[in-house]
Amino acid sequence: MADVERSITVPTPIDRVFSYLTDFTNSPEWDPGSVKTERTSGDGGVGTIYHNTSEFVGKRTELDYVVKELVPNERFVMRGENETVTTVDTMIFSGDATGTTVTYHADFELKGAAKLAAPAMPAALKKLGDDTAQLLEEKLTAL
Repeated sequence: MADVERSITVPTPIDRVFSYLTDFTNSPEWDPGSVKTERTSGDGGVGTIYHNTSEFVGKRTELDYVVKELVPNERFVMRGENETVTTVDTMIFSGDATGTTVTYHADFELKGAAKLAAPAMPAALKKLGDDTAQLLEEKLTAL
């Protein structure tokens, strides 16, 4: 298991931040690894499925994410899976009309032959976390 976590604070109201980030079709705007994301079923709430195409360490992969938990302006949890990885992404929100802090945590569990890449994961995840935090801060500040 490998994970990445970052927290950012922006001067953007919590309701705007929450609405933007929980519409996972926006992920290519703030996640440097996401190439394309589309909602394949659901209304955005628990049980909604998103199909995501990402690029990580030079490889393109596709995952189906299911929304597992959605507590308005507090918490958003999704689980993504394909044949090589399972990921659980959790976003915790705090703030008010004057600003928001978002803590983003992603747990990755490699499966099968992908486990051979495990030694390279810490460095790749650190870069992904840093790049995501920077892009998130830019996008959320501009909302």
